[in-house]
Amino acid sequence: MHTKNILYLSYDGLTDPLGQSQILPYLIGLSQKGYYVSIISAEKRENFDLRKELISKIVEENTISWHPLFYTKKPPVLSTLWDIYRMQQLALQLHKRYHFKVVHCRSYISALIGLQLKRKTGVNFIFDMRGFWADERVEGGLWKLSNPVFKSIYTYFKNKEKQFLREADYTISLTHQAKQIIHGWPGLSNIPIQVIPCCVDTEVFRIPPKNSQGSSHETATFTISYLGSLGTWYMLEEMLQFFKRLLLHKPQAQFLFITPDNPQFILQSAADLAIPAEKIIIRKAERKEVPALLASSKISIFFIKPSFSKQASSPTKMGEILSMGIPVICNAGVGDTDYLFETYKTGILVKELNPAGYDLAISEIEDALNIPPEQLRATATTYFDLQKGVYLYKQVYDQLFY
Repeated sequence: MHTKNILYLSYDGLTDPLGQSQILPYLIGLSQKGYYVSIISAEKRENFDLRKELISKIVEENTISWHPLFYTKKPPVLSTLWDIYRMQQLALQLHKRYHFKVVHCRSYISALIGLQLKRKTGVNFIFDMRGFWADERVEGGLWKLSNPVFKSIYTYFKNKEKQFLREADYTISLTHQAKQIIHGWPGLSNIPIQVIPCCVDTEVFRIPPKNSQGSSHETATFTISYLGSLGTWYMLEEMLQFFKRLLLHKPQAQFLFITPDNPQFILQSAADLAIPAEKIIIRKAERKEVPALLASSKISIFFIKPSFSKQASSPTKMGEILSMGIPVICNAGVGDTDYLFETYKTGILVKELNPAGYDLAISEIEDALNIPPEQLRATATTYFDLQKGVYLYKQVYDQLFY
């Protein structure tokens, strides 16, 4: 029987792209440090069918015990309640077998199960909050507070949020900004919070050899890239508006989207702004294919809607891009981004999302391109390195075990 038994709960799937970049790498690192990890995850059937063998091989090689359940999408609310019930029952069964010392809960749905497990069995509870989730749902337009059902759900989770924070043996925050906000709330000024941003495997995302970089480095073409899903928070229209301004200064520019999203949505948005279709390149990529595609760009961009909830956000793509020695263009007011740009030279911080703000940023591109790639990568290894993230998680685990 292992003595360092951890139960990890995630309502995100290991077969999701996020599972491969932001869940498995940490748990593999912790497994290598002597912790025995059991994972319950909610898998989307399409992704599970596509990547089950790959993920199964990875967890087996790292003595991680994986217990996938299928995520149910419909009907709304009731499907989530059903998923919570199934995860709850499985968690209790596994606890009887493994006698977990710690339950590590990724975000709020999982924390509902973890807090109940703590109250029932006395297991140590880690609330890995990943952001102000209920506020994200409202500010992202997914929960309309004019709807009494969604208003009730929002109120419920905001109350639960305070319980999670009060009763957690440790809380993990992605940003110092969010930690500061929480410590300012009544009764929470002294709760233990460890800040661990979304980290990157700097061995996967490396500065490419000059002779292997994409053709845009050797020709007159200027490629700007966007990496990841667009979803609720990423501002496609504003990024395309920026690109349209960029074309006035660099007519040879092209915009590369590395994304699993529907190409027609992006192409239609570009057409609405009279951006020629040939200027837009869209590629879908598995995680292992991303670095080679990213290497074809000279600079990478992302704009996130600034809001209260986004003060707790740490974009995964930031570390991945910097780790490859590519400068970043992004907007102010998101997570610890302003601090990063003030402390390190990482690229261009756009303070106003309007033509004047875009033109100012465009005027700074040449300076950004002159930042040595090694310097950009050094920022990634200082702030976003996976091994540092594993070390910080281990510190939290060690405090709860000893």
